Amino acid sequence: MIRTLSKTVKELGRRLTGKKRNQDPLELRIIPRDEHSISRSNVSESALKVLYRLNKAGYEAYLVGGGVRDTLLGLNPKDFDVATNATPEQVNHLFRNSRLIGRRFKLVHVVYGREVIEVATFRAPPTDEHSTKVAATGDQGMILRDNVYGNKDEDAMRRDFTVNALYYDISDFSVHSYAGGWEDLINRRLCLIGDPETRYREDPVRMLRAIRFAAKLGFSIEASTAEPIPVMAPLLGQIPSARLFEEILKLFLHGNALETLRLLREYGLFGQLFPATEQCLREDPHALAMAENTMRNTDERIQAGKSVTPYFFLAALMWPPLMRVQKEFEARGMHANPALQKAADRVMSQQLQIIAIPKRFSIPMREIWEMQSRLTRTQSKKAPELVTHPRFRASYDFILLREQSGEKLDGIGAFWTRLQEQNPDLANFTPRDSVFEADGEDGSGRPARKRRRPPRNRTRRPPQN
Repeated sequence: MIRTLSKTVKELGRRLTGKKRNQDPLELRIIPRDEHSISRSNVSESALKVLYRLNKAGYEAYLVGGGVRDTLLGLNPKDFDVATNATPEQVNHLFRNSRLIGRRFKLVHVVYGREVIEVATFRAPPTDEHSTKVAATGDQGMILRDNVYGNKDEDAMRRDFTVNALYYDISDFSVHSYAGGWEDLINRRLCLIGDPETRYREDPVRMLRAIRFAAKLGFSIEASTAEPIPVMAPLLGQIPSARLFEEILKLFLHGNALETLRLLREYGLFGQLFPATEQCLREDPHALAMAENTMRNTDERIQAGKSVTPYFFLAALMWPPLMRVQKEFEARGMHANPALQKAADRVMSQQLQIIAIPKRFSIPMREIWEMQSRLTRTQSKKAPELVTHPRFRASYDFILLREQSGEKLDGIGAFWTRLQEQNPDLANFTPRDSVFEADGEDGSGRPARKRRRPPRNRTRRPPQN
């Protein structure tokens, strides 16, 4: 069934689209239940609760975006988002277990235990009548605030990629596809809705999202969507460093980090995120091998269901520039350890200006770097004690990664492997005063909770009369 949108929405689409595609981006296609694979059994029970309660209260509500896209692809999405015509305040009033978040883009999080359902109000393009408190755009076209509410048709035209403009209607179990999203999903193709240059200026992070979806889903990037990326890559400098850190985690922790690295470099984005590392990758084959092995090992751990700590792959990515700067200080006559400290200060300081790495990750990164020189002292009588260090396991894995990438370390990795095999009790020992898990990590980089002592048995005195 094909349904044509209203004249107003057609005009909106013409303004957003710019370049024409074979598929009319202003058409809404409704795919009935018997022609798609989504079932309520595939959908989070919490998301269904949100949808049904909003519908019961008289509001429109649809599953939208990645949850719909991934379910149609046969994947198991972790998150389900809801779009509705209820305002954030109305949603917040309807759900006691909810909280309002965001100023740039106001949303509601409905919390069920550890699961969070994100609820967004339909957005519409701003007009001259709207104040800057509601909608604002920067000098280069970046959206600074976007809280103009509209209807579902307008909301679809505001979404980034066509495959994210898919809405699942719980009332009749149909899928509503805008801008050729259904066809692009079938053809495994990423295409921006609207003029690509305009949409990238609105939010430069869309360039990173294009890479992430292409790597994660195995999609091709449509030519007009891909073409502006290398030229517009410097726009990432406008993005707050804290937001870029969150995007880095999404890029490299979905199980396709190696392909993500390749695409980021191909489109000139990696150098905007890690400029010092990119320079090393271009000039040093060992640096490139280490980056690729880091991503390959990260993918293998995720695919095996093992935890991955962000500080490990960040430490590996920044190791080549760290070594380069350390050699500069040593060439000036500085000893190795002070040179490493100074190099770490400089490299970390420069990187933090681009990506805000929290201290819970930056501190373990530095500990891994510092442990590298300590692990070379295999002749020391105190060497076995290092196995009990909270950061030993990560530092040992780091040594193996360096050797795997072509560094000649005189068999240090083999020494520590034999030591652990010969002393299994020592290898499994955790210091009593350590607040870390036995392997020094719990997947989040945060220290594990200290065990509490059981309460003492104390006899209460009888009350005095």
